Amino acid sequence: MSKQDLRPPVWIGHVVMRTSRLEETANFMCKLGMRSIVQRKEVAVLELRGGTHLVLLANPTATAGDAPFDLMVEDLNATHEQFVDLGLEPTPIERTSPEHESFKVREPSGHVITFYSNHVSGQPV
Repeated sequence: MSKQDLRPPVWIGHVVMRTSRLEETANFMCKLGMRSIVQRKEVAVLELRGGTHLVLLANPTATAGDAPFDLMVEDLNATHEQFVDLGLEPTPIERTSPEHESFKVREPSGHVITFYSNHVSGQPV
């Protein structure tokens, strides 16, 4: 690690979610702001800030529920407004703790994704 690079030397590489509607879920994730890297019949890989990859696996019997991850954005209010404009039907923004505000969005296969306001340390990340 370079002495000038003050970021932590590790990050999450891959997060996996199974979906019964792979193509629709992948397209939905792109609407949220992710970048498509791979799109195949059985898998889609999408890139997030920092290089983390969301790996979507096709599974016709996947059970919907809370997504196995949550997401954080720079401006929660602007993101919420953008999602409303896109017709994604986000829940109202709520204060969920002294540090966090959040809202939720349901993706096409039924998983619920929570979006949090930015609460990074202020250090380089």
